[in-house]
Amino acid sequence: MEIKINGLSTGYGDKMIIKNLNTIIPDGSFTMIIGQNGCGKSTLLKTLSRIIKPKSGTIFIGNNELGKIKNKSLAKKIAVLPQNPMVPEGIKVHELIAYGRFPYQKPFSGLSSKDYEIIDWAMEKTGISELKNSVLSELSGGQRQRAFIAMALAQKTDVLLLDEPTTYLDIAHQLEILTLLKKLNIEENVTIIAVVHELNQACKFATNIIGMNAGKIIFEGHPMDVITKENLKLAYEIDAELYVDRKKGYPICIDYGACHE
Repeated sequence: MEIKINGLSTGYGDKMIIKNLNTIIPDGSFTMIIGQNGCGKSTLLKTLSRIIKPKSGTIFIGNNELGKIKNKSLAKKIAVLPQNPMVPEGIKVHELIAYGRFPYQKPFSGLSSKDYEIIDWAMEKTGISELKNSVLSELSGGQRQRAFIAMALAQKTDVLLLDEPTTYLDIAHQLEILTLLKKLNIEENVTIIAVVHELNQACKFATNIIGMNAGKIIFEGHPMDVITKENLKLAYEIDAELYVDRKKGYPICIDYGACHE
């Protein structure tokens, strides 16, 4: 589902982080937002998930204005995975994933046969069917993250928002999670928007990169088009050395130094 952002200004209290931001996030894209700490990446994501209310401007999810969508309807359009999701004590994997079906439940009704089918489907898609009855807190970091992604997938939304989904994971589990997200993006046509810190992972997995600095978008597009020495200098204040793997279709940052050096 396409997302249009027009003239967005937002922040915390009197502190404005993002001013007059405009962009279109393509339908079916795997969009990754990159930039230095404090540049507005997470603020933008929190505004898209309606955790933060815009000071001005509009956001459209498809043809619907974000601010006018009712909560339950919004939960059927957008699933959100925060940076540090809470792990309820003693909860089992299938119980966590069942939370994803909440937007579809009627008052005082339990899970339907369709809900159970979708829960099983989400576990199969994320490769955790065998962990169905495992206690979430006893799983590895990568397994827990798969379970939370399965919960988001069970919401059956068009858009998935993730704030640093690979934080605290080792490199093997980071690649595992990003490969899973890429697979879901392609096979389920889910529009994925993720805040990430690892530049080369963004280049490898994203179809669309948004580069931010000081609350503004300074470049956006396919990694092959926008990951350049000039743009990385603007985003990170580094003098990067890039290798472009045209066979695989993405650039790689192989070395860098501070600009003043």
